[in-house]
Amino acid sequence: MATTTQDQRTHHLLPMASPESLGLDPQRLAQLEQLIESHIAQGRYPGAQIAVARRGSFALIRSFGKARLQPVPTAADDEALWLLFSQTKVIVTAALWQLVDQGVLRFADRIADHIPQFARHGKEDITLHQVLTHQGGFPNATVPQEVWTDHELLRDSVCDFTLEWTPGSKVHYHGGSAHWVGAALIEAATGRDYRDVVRDDLLAPVGLDGDIFVGVPANLQQRCADIHKVEDDQMVSTDRNTTEFRAAGVPGGGGYATAPGMAAFYQMLLAGGGVNGNRVLSPRVIQFATRNHTEERVDGSMGMAMHRGLGPHVRGTTPTIRGLGTIASPRTFGHGGAGSSYSWADPDSGVSFTYLTNCQAEEPWHSVRLDQVSNLVHASIIEP
Repeated sequence: MATTTQDQRTHHLLPMASPESLGLDPQRLAQLEQLIESHIAQGRYPGAQIAVARRGSFALIRSFGKARLQPVPTAADDEALWLLFSQTKVIVTAALWQLVDQGVLRFADRIADHIPQFARHGKEDITLHQVLTHQGGFPNATVPQEVWTDHELLRDSVCDFTLEWTPGSKVHYHGGSAHWVGAALIEAATGRDYRDVVRDDLLAPVGLDGDIFVGVPANLQQRCADIHKVEDDQMVSTDRNTTEFRAAGVPGGGGYATAPGMAAFYQMLLAGGGVNGNRVLSPRVIQFATRNHTEERVDGSMGMAMHRGLGPHVRGTTPTIRGLGTIASPRTFGHGGAGSSYSWADPDSGVSFTYLTNCQAEEPWHSVRLDQVSNLVHASIIEP
């Protein structure tokens, strides 16, 4: 069973509008819905949620299938919060963009300028720019689970990271390590918990604090969809479906959100950092952060050029790209979540799109379906 708010004319984040009024082809969007329905019928994932927005309005919001399978199956509704995995990176780095806007940080700053102990083990010259573009040199560094609640330990842990190669010499995806450094830097610069900074300074002023969470409060966790994986042809729950993980707000992969929340966040970026008269970012910092900073250099983890921005990555003009859709405009930017999701924004058309699911799919099926899903949205753009 699927639920939809497509026929409603209002939404608490942005107004609803017909696809036709926004220059989008409803038949292509219907194909997108049919594709997702087929995935669920095939048992690829229990549930999903999508949102398509343009020109400050939603063209489509829809939830599919089940948010939870245990202890009893629970239908996905439009209030469900889905694990973002690495989509969280863009939310947390946007809080760093704010600090650059305020003159508190510069992208050229060394991390050690703000956290002196970070200079340990030869890391004294690593810059914020290198960390955010996955050039820091410590892609496999980890922190203990205790940092979820002990932020002095968080600072000590990232300061003890050791280098695997010379910073700046390679582009190699830092799955979790870079954004633990980013979280520690936010705390060093503000004197506050990074999760509070994200919520109170970035999300709340534009009305997104009820739809995007870096750390879900215990009283809202009933909204969280479970994340699953397939083992021995069975859909099983993972160890991330705990109160502790949901509350932790792991900065590189532990946020939760609704699809409308993420699509609205990317609409805010397309609009130059403001929504409904409330501004949280400058147009110029968004333009800089969503630029291709690593050009055609191959990301060692991905095996292709990823055109890294300072948080998101960019489509560029290479033959292939992950998640954003092969036929996307070269300036399209966004980020995915491990085996499960993607969000992106296209500055040339003004379209933003979010696709969230609750099962980590394996390759190559995962990348193929992301290309199909995103390309259907790009193909729906029929008016400039």
